[in-house]
Amino acid sequence: MKLIHTIYEPVGPGPHPTIIAFHGWGANALDLLGIAPYLVHGQFLTICPQGPLTVPLGSTNGYGWFPLRPGSPPDDAAVIAAIGEAADFIAEASARYPIDARRLVALGFSQGGIVALGVALSNPDKFAALVGISTWFPEGLKQIASARGERRLPALIQHGSNDSLIEIGRARESVERLRQMNLDLHYREYDCGHEITGQGLQHLSAFLTEKVLDGAA
Repeated sequence: MKLIHTIYEPVGPGPHPTIIAFHGWGANALDLLGIAPYLVHGQFLTICPQGPLTVPLGSTNGYGWFPLRPGSPPDDAAVIAAIGEAADFIAEASARYPIDARRLVALGFSQGGIVALGVALSNPDKFAALVGISTWFPEGLKQIASARGERRLPALIQHGSNDSLIEIGRARESVERLRQMNLDLHYREYDCGHEITGQGLQHLSAFLTEKVLDGAA
C-alpha cells in the first residue's frame, strides 16, 4: 500500500464495520488511532492513513494531505488530487483488510475532514456514513459532489464554538452548503476549541450505532 497507516482491529475474524480516519495538518497516522477503543465499545476496525506531504515542525515532522498557505484558501486542484489519493488508499485497504463494505465510514479531523468529505461526497453509495470534526467544506468541492446517491448519506459534523484555527462561522457556512446536498445531515456544536471532546465521542458513538450498525442490519 502506498500510504503509511495504523490500525485498530476488533476481536474476531470480521468482516468488521470500518472507519477510515484522516488526520489533520501536521499530525500523523497515530493521531486519531486513540479514539478507536472509545467508539461503540471498540467495535469498528479503524484504519488511519498518514498524509503524503511532510510538514516541518521544528525538530520533528508532521504530515498533511495538501499544501496550506496562511491566509489563503486551499488550491482546488491540490485538494481534488488528495481526495483521489485517499480514494485509492480506501480501495487498497478494502482489498487487504476484513472490511464490511456495507458499513464503511469516512471520518476526518480538520484538514483530514476535507478529504473525508470529498471522498464520501464524490462516491456516496460506497459509504454508510460520513463524519467531519473541526473542519470545513470548501466552495470548490461542490463540483465533485455526486447527486446520484441512491439514499441520503448520513453525515455528522462536529465543531467547537471556540475553535481558533477554523472559526465557527466557517463551519456554519459549510453546513449550509452541505444542506443543499443529498445528506441526512446532523450538526453539533460544543463549548471547546480545535479538538475532540468526550461529549463529542459519545455523540459520535450514538450516531455510528444508529446509522451504521443498526442502519445496515
